[in-house]
Amino acid sequence: MKPVVRVKICGLTCVADALHACAAGADAIGLVFYAKSSRAVSIAQAAEIAQSIPPFIQTVALFVNENSATVQAVLDKVDIDLLQFHGDETCSYCESFSRPYIKAIRMKPGLDVRSEIAKYPSAKGILLDAYTPGLPGGTGESFNWQEFPSNVEVPVILAGGLNGDNISAAIDACQPYAVDVSGGVESAPGVKCSEKVQAFVANAKRCAPSKAHLKNDKI
Repeated sequence: MKPVVRVKICGLTCVADALHACAAGADAIGLVFYAKSSRAVSIAQAAEIAQSIPPFIQTVALFVNENSATVQAVLDKVDIDLLQFHGDETCSYCESFSRPYIKAIRMKPGLDVRSEIAKYPSAKGILLDAYTPGLPGGTGESFNWQEFPSNVEVPVILAGGLNGDNISAAIDACQPYAVDVSGGVESAPGVKCSEKVQAFVANAKRCAPSKAHLKNDKI
């Protein structure tokens, strides 16, 4: 059986979109708890969405430089499987909630990617996203895929500017453990297009990454 790339659909804002993503074959759905984002959800919205998710699909909560009390308030009310930190959080902060987490790293020009990854040895995975000054992500921009690292000891997730048209090329170029998409499958900010979601997942699942990139299947 050939290995399959995992797919996360991020920025879900309603139950219907979340269920469409699950039906299309997504492995994880992302809920954004960042007030400045057009895809931000309240705790009540998130709880309703998380409750609707069928078994064996992970619910991921995304935070950006959030205070600990707010993160804990979400964890107290929403059924979250995995935390995603998309700001300047330290490893000790990420670990402080005693939950599995992934850490996003923005691919700023000149960044030593391997050194950044090494700062988070407890992370279940590392997500690499495009760098835009002043914005933590969700810009629809991609980075130079040639900078995607190989032979690292942690699963690496590709994000940034992905859509149904370029996902096959992105997987071929980067050989990621998983891919993460938000704006590339939307009809409007925060509104997912079921046809785009279905096409994205189908195209991603057709691509087989090398087994070397799946050796640390921790997520």
